[in-house]
Amino acid sequence: MIPGQSVGNTAKTTSYKVVLPFYIYAAISFLVSAVLLLLSSEAFLGHYFQPKILAITHMMALGWGTMIILGASHQLVPVIIEQKLHSNILAYCSFVFAAIGIPLLVYGFYVFDMGHPAKWGGRFILLAIITYLINLGISISKSKTENIHAIFVFTSVVWLLITASLGLVLVYNFSPGLHLLPHDSLHYLPLHVHAGIIGWFLLLTIGVGSRLIPMFLISKYTNKKLLNWIFILINLSLLSYILLFYVANIPQLIYLSWCMLLAGIILFVYYCRSAYIQRIRRQVDDQMKISLLSVFMMLVPIILLFLVILILSLFSKESVSLSMSYGFLILFGWITAIILGMTFKTLPFIIWNKVYHRRSGMGKTPNPKDLFNDKVFKVMGLAYLPALIIFVAGILTKILLLLQLGASLMLIAAVLYVFNVFKVVTHQAIKQ
Repeated sequence: MIPGQSVGNTAKTTSYKVVLPFYIYAAISFLVSAVLLLLSSEAFLGHYFQPKILAITHMMALGWGTMIILGASHQLVPVIIEQKLHSNILAYCSFVFAAIGIPLLVYGFYVFDMGHPAKWGGRFILLAIITYLINLGISISKSKTENIHAIFVFTSVVWLLITASLGLVLVYNFSPGLHLLPHDSLHYLPLHVHAGIIGWFLLLTIGVGSRLIPMFLISKYTNKKLLNWIFILINLSLLSYILLFYVANIPQLIYLSWCMLLAGIILFVYYCRSAYIQRIRRQVDDQMKISLLSVFMMLVPIILLFLVILILSLFSKESVSLSMSYGFLILFGWITAIILGMTFKTLPFIIWNKVYHRRSGMGKTPNPKDLFNDKVFKVMGLAYLPALIIFVAGILTKILLLLQLGASLMLIAAVLYVFNVFKVVTHQAIKQ
C-alpha cells in the first residue's frame, strides 16, 4: 500500500500497471545518461551548448527526471487529493507518447540534426504532457477538498507544458529559412531551462515533497501558510525573470527575481527541517537521508547561479565552467539525489501492494523495505556522492581525468540503482 493510506482505501491508488513502466523507463534512462556521460567526458571541457551535452541534458531531464516524476505522481496525486485518477488510458497514452518522443529528441541532439527525428520527438513529448495535464486536471477537479500540494503539482505541469512548447519552437527555429523567433535559439535557452527547472522540477518537488517528507518521517508538522508563501515567491521569481529579461529588457533587476527564488527555497528548507525536528520516529533510514540531503542541495546551484550573474554583470562575460557546473548539479545533483532516495520509499510500496495486498492480515509478509538490497543501496550512495563532487571538480578545473573518474563512479551508481529497481519490480510472493 501507499504510505499514509489504509488497506481498505486502496481504491484511490492507481494500478501498478500504469506506474511501473515509468519507473523502468526512468531507470534505463539514468543508466544510458551515465554511459553517455562517460563516453562524452571530453565535451565538458568546452562550451555547454554542443550536441553531446544537449543530448545528455535532455535524457536526464526528460528520460530520467520527468518520466519517474510522471510515474510516481500517477500513484501519489490520487492519495494527495483523495480522489482516484481520472483515466488509466490517458496515463498509458502519456507514457507511450513520451517513451517514443524522448529517444527521438535525444538522438536529434546527439547528431545535431534538428530535422524529422528531433521535431517528431518534440511533438510526441508535447502530446505526452498535454495528455498528462488533462488527466491531472480532471482528477483534481473531482476532488472535494482544496489542497495546496495539488495546486503546486498542477501549476508545475503548466510550466512543463510551457517549457516543452518553447523547446519545440526552438527546434523549429534551427531549421534553415524558418525563424519563428526574433533572436537566435541561444538567446531563449535560459528561459527554456529555468521554466523547466524552477517551474516544473522545483514546484513539483516542493509540492510533493512537502507532503511526503513529513509522512515518511512520521511527523505531524504542517504549515499551509508557509507553503502558500513558497508558492507565491517561486512563481513570482520566474514570472518576474521573464518580464524583466525578455519583455522589459532590464537585466540589472534580475537579482530581485533570484532573491525571491532563494527566499522560497530557504523557506522550504526550513519547512523540511521543522518536519525533521518534530518527527515521531527518531531513526531516519538511508533513503530519507539522501532525500533530505537533496533538499539542501537546492541551495548549491542557486549560489552558483548568483556567481554566474555577478560575473556576467561585472565583466560582461559568462563563466562557462560555473554555468555548466550549475546545470550538472541540478540534473545529476539535486534532482537525482531526491529520486535515488524517494524511489526506494515509493516503489517498494507499489510492488508490495501488488504482491501482498490480498494476503495482508492473513499471515506474515515482508516489509516493503525488504524488497530491495540495502547493502547495494548503501554502495550506490557511496559511489554517487564522490561522483558528483569529482565531476564538478573536473568541470571547474578542466581536468579530463577527474571528469572520467567522476563519470565512472556515476555509472557504477546507475548500475546499482537499476539493479535494485529490477530486484523490486521482479519480486515474487514469498511462499508461506
